[in-house]
Amino acid sequence: MDAAVIALPPFAELYRQYRTRALAIARRIVGDADEAEDVVQDVFTRLAQRPSGFDGRSSCSTWLHRVMVNSSINWLRARRRRERLQHEPESPASPEAQAVGSEMQRHFEEALDKVSEQQRQVLWLREMRGYSYPEIAAMLRIPEGTVKSALHRGRQRALAELEERGQQP
Repeated sequence: MDAAVIALPPFAELYRQYRTRALAIARRIVGDADEAEDVVQDVFTRLAQRPSGFDGRSSCSTWLHRVMVNSSINWLRARRRRERLQHEPESPASPEAQAVGSEMQRHFEEALDKVSEQQRQVLWLREMRGYSYPEIAAMLRIPEGTVKSALHRGRQRALAELEERGQQP
């Protein structure tokens, strides 16, 4: 038996109702008003051209928030790739600095292996990507309180692991 298809509001209404919110989400993630506008235009253009993938399991605004977050993250990744291609490579670090950096990274990754998957995801999104608690909760589809507790427990466990190894956090 096919699941009932839930339709989004007409495109013009969707754009009018959610454009400002979508722009705020994109601006917060990509950090540049012009690029945020490009992300929003890209998302709404894709929505106008092909089926949305909206399944009705969440509200239209929640679904669109998720689409905007994912699209903004993808935009950032693409921007970083473009920037790496455009810039001259930096002068290589000394072999000593490279060894210390890779050893620290290895210790950090080993410490992260000691926390749960959920804690690892929350730590990464908060500490490395800079997302807020509500944004992380929406991305992972968990309550904000769970984000806070997972972050706290993950930090404690990772720091304890680093200290056990005699590493400075």
